[in-house]
Amino acid sequence: MENRERLSSRLGFILLSAGCAIGCGNVWKFPWMAGQGGGGGFVLIYAACLLLLGLPVMIMEFSVGRAAQASPIKMYQKLEKPGQKWHIHGIFALIGNVCLMSFYTVVSGWMIYYFYRFLTGRTAEAELNFGAMIANPGLNMLFMGIVVVIGFLVLSFKLQGGLERVTKYMMIALLVLLIVLAVNSITMEGAKEGLSFYLVPDFNKITPAVIVSAMNQAFFTLSLGIGSMAIFGSYINKDRSLMSESINVIVLDSFVAIMAGLIIFPACFTYDLEVTDGPGLLFNTMATVFRNMEGGRLWGSLFFLFMMFAAMSTIFAVFENILACVREMTGWSRPKGCIICGIGIFITSTTTALGFSLIPFHPFSSDSAFLDLWDFIVSNNLLPLGSLILVLFCCSKKWGWGWDRFIAEANTGKGLKVKNWMRYIFCYIVPVAIIVIYIVGLITFKWSD
Repeated sequence: MENRERLSSRLGFILLSAGCAIGCGNVWKFPWMAGQGGGGGFVLIYAACLLLLGLPVMIMEFSVGRAAQASPIKMYQKLEKPGQKWHIHGIFALIGNVCLMSFYTVVSGWMIYYFYRFLTGRTAEAELNFGAMIANPGLNMLFMGIVVVIGFLVLSFKLQGGLERVTKYMMIALLVLLIVLAVNSITMEGAKEGLSFYLVPDFNKITPAVIVSAMNQAFFTLSLGIGSMAIFGSYINKDRSLMSESINVIVLDSFVAIMAGLIIFPACFTYDLEVTDGPGLLFNTMATVFRNMEGGRLWGSLFFLFMMFAAMSTIFAVFENILACVREMTGWSRPKGCIICGIGIFITSTTTALGFSLIPFHPFSSDSAFLDLWDFIVSNNLLPLGSLILVLFCCSKKWGWGWDRFIAEANTGKGLKVKNWMRYIFCYIVPVAIIVIYIVGLITFKWSD
């Protein structure tokens, strides 16, 4: 891998990075987290976490990746001083990506399943029952397998011809569908109540648990702390400063998350559906909506096509991260790496696919099994702790890369620059906030029902 592959354009980089950030975290997880977090208060804290924590960490992760020109498994080794052990985080970054895909592939399979059902007109309530679907091991395995095959099949081609080209078209189609669906949703009868719940903060509902959930969701939706952004930083040139690029990615990501809520919450209040329904919120809500509206089959097909695009954009991006790490360790070609990585991810994803039915393992809840476990490992631990390690590496001159080297890389190229006065925020406020919120998260986490 001496001649590192490149993205062909800035638009490709922005859409690909945004595609990694935009996915089930925005349109599946964000709405049900907001629903359980009390609506507007959660959204407010989430936005603050994106700005104060997400933006600095994203700039740092892009910078480390671009400076090292390597995947997370190798990037610290190229930048750290002799004898230092920062590269150990690269191993945990790879593990984090595998853990993420071990449940994300199953959730993405649900999107394809619902799209198939609406496209073929098989939308009776008994056929689209979310609980019955996830308890069917055959369905979960089949559609999870489809996701894994499609993902690594696209990646088996060269970076520009495969991943970049597919993601460009998919992301543009996703954004168009999102706007159309949101306009349709805010014309519903319950739109006023839904938008009030979603956008007007109720400060009485902002608890320590809500703050923790908002920070974890910010890191989850941006895929920060496990090297997912670093890999795309390693594929771009130095024409643009990384603060500008990070803002572009976060704006796109936030737009999709907010618009997803605009689609779902008016529908919940129109059809008197429970906003705290958890992981099944999107599926139960939107299936009910489309069954009861004129042209519901068409709208349902479009909605779950959009969901499928959102999910697959992240699948492609994180699969690429896993593949890049494995190829740098082994020297394998793209096709060989795709086959072996695909088999590995299929095996680990089987735990989630069968965890709702055949595997009697329930660490945190009575029904979600391995999905809860993988999500806890990634969202509550590897993402915030990985982000903390990145911050310490970029800010510590004595023990890490150092602030001067970091801002020199981040500020190379045209665009907005990281200023020296921001050092206090990046190097003190961000790590302290992550540590405090992480500890509170462990204390307030519901370890069992």
